[in-house]
Amino acid sequence: MQNAAKARSETETAWAGLSVASVPLVPLVEGALWWPDERTLVVADLHLEKGSAFARRGQMLPPYDTMATLRRLSALLARMAPSRVIALGDSFHDRNGGDRLNEVDRASLRTMTASAEWIWIAGNHDPEPPRDLGGWATRELSIGPLTFRHEPRLDARPGEIAGHLHPSARVVGRGRSIRRRCFAADGKRLVLPAFGALAGGLNVLDEAFLPLFDGRAFHAWVLGDAVHAIAGRRLVGD
Repeated sequence: MQNAAKARSETETAWAGLSVASVPLVPLVEGALWWPDERTLVVADLHLEKGSAFARRGQMLPPYDTMATLRRLSALLARMAPSRVIALGDSFHDRNGGDRLNEVDRASLRTMTASAEWIWIAGNHDPEPPRDLGGWATRELSIGPLTFRHEPRLDARPGEIAGHLHPSARVVGRGRSIRRRCFAADGKRLVLPAFGALAGGLNVLDEAFLPLFDGRAFHAWVLGDAVHAIAGRRLVGD
């Protein structure tokens, strides 16, 4: 617990500048969001069992995406020791994803959901998250000034925390082009990157993001060896 407290303290100090609706938040290098005041960890778009879903349609992907995603999530829970976890929808790649979990992954997930208050937000891929894995489910959740939902809404009030769009950012400099998953935030709303191993990403300059932010008046918090805040005007399209 001492190591977890030290990790939280160091991370919070390093990223004290990010906030949504005046709530201090911390983008973690693993691609999750930390709300220090509430000891709440937020993850989006785990897309568990995506590999098995594609295999059923004849497209063979490595069948280890669920295991890889859960291992990263378990390590993050051990590091941060949250009291609450919010999974922002599309936690499973389809309605039957929970049924395809092998017993090892199922046991691992149940251990995690028992370690903290666990909230499953319904997604478009999993509108009814499994009921036998612990935690509880809802379509959206409001805590203080923040509202957690899967898909960003055009009419959302300030304080929206969402997933769904799998944001990524591309930066060109010194003759190199780098594309990484990212958080996208403008102080009013924040869109999380996908956490799932096979989830991929959509460039934050894609037209899907245009209605959400005022031009390029946002920052991309880009994942790498650390989290790097990059102004929207410095980003380039694919």
